[in-house]
Amino acid sequence: MTDYETITYAVEGHFLAESEQIGVITLNRPGKLNAIGPELIKDMNAVLDKIEKDDNIRAVIIRSASEKAFSVGADLTAAAQMAQDRKMAKEFMESGQLLFRRIESFPKPLIAEIHGLCMGGGLEMSLACDLRIASKETKFSNPEVKLGLIPGWGGTQRLPRVVGMGRAKEIVLTGRDVLADEAFEMGLVNKVVPSDELHGEALFMAQSLADNAPIALKLAKAAINHSFDVSVEKGNVTELEGMLATFDTEDLSTGIAAVFSKSKPKFKGK
Repeated sequence: MTDYETITYAVEGHFLAESEQIGVITLNRPGKLNAIGPELIKDMNAVLDKIEKDDNIRAVIIRSASEKAFSVGADLTAAAQMAQDRKMAKEFMESGQLLFRRIESFPKPLIAEIHGLCMGGGLEMSLACDLRIASKETKFSNPEVKLGLIPGWGGTQRLPRVVGMGRAKEIVLTGRDVLADEAFEMGLVNKVVPSDELHGEALFMAQSLADNAPIALKLAKAAINHSFDVSVEKGNVTELEGMLATFDTEDLSTGIAAVFSKSKPKFKGK
C-alpha cells in the first residue's frame, strides 16, 4: 500500500480473478470527513499519474477510510482562508475542476464506492466517475446554496446529465438530502447494497470492467463522454473512428477467437 498525506493507494483484485488489476484509492482524512483541500487534490493527481502509467491496472475504485463519509466536499477551513484572496480562491476552484475533469476523461474506468455523507464536492467527485455504487446508509446532497455558494466543481453541469434537469434543479436549489434508494431510482447511482457488502460489490463491478479489452474500454468511454458535447451525427464520427481503431488491436482477435473457442479472453491491451 502506498501512502500519501491525504489518501492511500493499493492494488487489489476480486477473489475470483487470476491477478490483481484494480487500483483502489482511499480518501484518508477521516478527522475532516475527507474534506477536499489543495493537498488532497495534489495527492489525487499524483496517484492518477501513477495509475495511468501502470498497464497492469485496468479499473479504479475511489472509496473512503471514514466510517461516516465518502466526502463532505470542499474544505471550508481552506475556503475561509481564501475568502479574502480572490486569486487564491479561483486557483483552488479551478484545480478541483481540472481534477474532476481528469477523472471524467481518465483512460481507465473509475467507480465511486460511496457510504455515509456524500456532499458538495464529494458528490461532484462521484459524478466525475463512470459508475457509482452506494451503501443503503448513504446521503447525497449539493448544499452549497445553504451556505451562500453554488456548486463549483461540476455539480451544475454533470448532475443534470445524470439525473435530468428537473431533478438536478431540485437537488441544487433546495440543497436537500437524497437518500440511497431515491438516488438509485433517479439514476444517480448504479447500485445500492448493504454496507457490509459495499467493497466486495465494488470489487466485483471493477473486475467486470477489468476483464474487458482495455483499449476498447478507453475508446468507448471517450465516445460516450463526447456524445454530450456534439450532435448525433458528429458523435457517430467519433464512434466510427473508435471502432476502426479497435480493428488494429490484438485484443479484437483475442476476443473473436474466444467466442469461437467458448473460452474467456485474456486481453493484453495491445
